[in-house]
Amino acid sequence: MAGLDTFAEVLDHQMYVVTTRAGDERAGCLVGFASQCSIDPPLFMVWLSLANRTYRVAHGASHLAVHTLRPEQRATAELFGGRTGDDIDKFDRVEWWPGEGGVPVLSDCCAWFVGRVLERVDGGDHVGFLLAPVAESPSGPVRPPLLRLGDVVDLSPGHPA
Repeated sequence: MAGLDTFAEVLDHQMYVVTTRAGDERAGCLVGFASQCSIDPPLFMVWLSLANRTYRVAHGASHLAVHTLRPEQRATAELFGGRTGDDIDKFDRVEWWPGEGGVPVLSDCCAWFVGRVLERVDGGDHVGFLLAPVAESPSGPVRPPLLRLGDVVDLSPGHPA
């Protein structure tokens, strides 16, 4: 059976921190499977692993926040990618504020948006969350370099993918 290993090995896609809230539960994780998928209307798809606590919380959430990070924010990437919310409260370790729908928005990131969940799509071991933006960060003066897969490829995940 054919796979994507050879193709995926050459990719160095952008990494995101995705946060959410359902009821009193907050969650967030590092995500590499995400992309804008429509211009008009503007839509974005984020894929969350079924093994991840963030997926379990997002399953009952109305909104998700998607954050970009700069390469020097590896510690934030390690927190959200290398630790699980099953063991710690990640939000006790970062500055954040409640965005639309109560979703945690990280204070120290280059850019972010909060999206209303329009649809959930089965994608094998991941579920896609189709998001319609309802709030976004103000635009910055320059386009900074962003955290990419190559910056965190050595990170041990808090949960298996």
